[in-house]
Amino acid sequence: MTKKLLYQFDTDPLPSVFDNVVAYDGGADQVTSYGGITLQNVGGLVEGAIFTRGPKHKKLTALFIGGSDLVKGEALLAAVCARFFGDFRVSVMLDSNGANTTAAAAVACAARVCSGRSLAGKRAVVLAGTGPVGQRAAEMLSREGAQVVITGRQLDRAVAVAQAIAARSGHAIEGLAAVDNVQRQRAIDGAHIVIATGSAGTSLLTEAAWSGQAQLEVVCDANPTPPLGIEGIDMMDRAQTRHGKASFGAIGFGALKLSLHRACFARLFEQPDLVLDAPQILTIAKDMIAEVLP
Repeated sequence: MTKKLLYQFDTDPLPSVFDNVVAYDGGADQVTSYGGITLQNVGGLVEGAIFTRGPKHKKLTALFIGGSDLVKGEALLAAVCARFFGDFRVSVMLDSNGANTTAAAAVACAARVCSGRSLAGKRAVVLAGTGPVGQRAAEMLSREGAQVVITGRQLDRAVAVAQAIAARSGHAIEGLAAVDNVQRQRAIDGAHIVIATGSAGTSLLTEAAWSGQAQLEVVCDANPTPPLGIEGIDMMDRAQTRHGKASFGAIGFGALKLSLHRACFARLFEQPDLVLDAPQILTIAKDMIAEVLP
């Protein structure tokens, strides 16, 4: 039997063990991991993947791009796809820093519990949104029709990131500076959705800051390390009602993230020409959401 072969291209020196394990759980028969992959050395690896198996078995070879640097991952995905031509291609997935699968799980959960089960027209604020998960969440929210704001400690950085995301998604995104709880509370005034994507152990919002927000429907925190990013919720929350809002903790929506990650790996072996980036991974998450939130 021809085996399902996955080649893991990691931009960090040491390939991610997490991604390796999930790849096996997603159905790969063999995972070969490479660290320190760059634009300069990826070409030969891609050629090895596309010039070997014939058309019948081409779909059983796939590529995964990971690492902690989303910018490098995006560039690597473009370089990999540039090597494809005609039928000489294999399926490939990008999930640097787990940003695509984490953000997709959070956004799919938010959409599931929002009024009308739609994000269209909702004001969504991504706190500490200049990092990988925040950027992807902002992009996905905007593609779903939300009015998106991202915050960061530095205004120029927040604005630059917002503009870059807007160029990618085709929808306007606002960047705001928010260096303390007072400014972050001001940023979420009138928001329907708040997603915190700050670094581990960083508190971004007090319970008092969000509990009285009348329009707020969903609070979601991607940080699993105490203190949590959003005070007053629990890391295990999965659509738990708190102060009249649906709350999600990192472990609570993490079940969908893991299932999604595995499902994406499985999809890679279904056809030889699939490219899984933010939009495609969000679509899969939305298809799977009923498994987590009936």
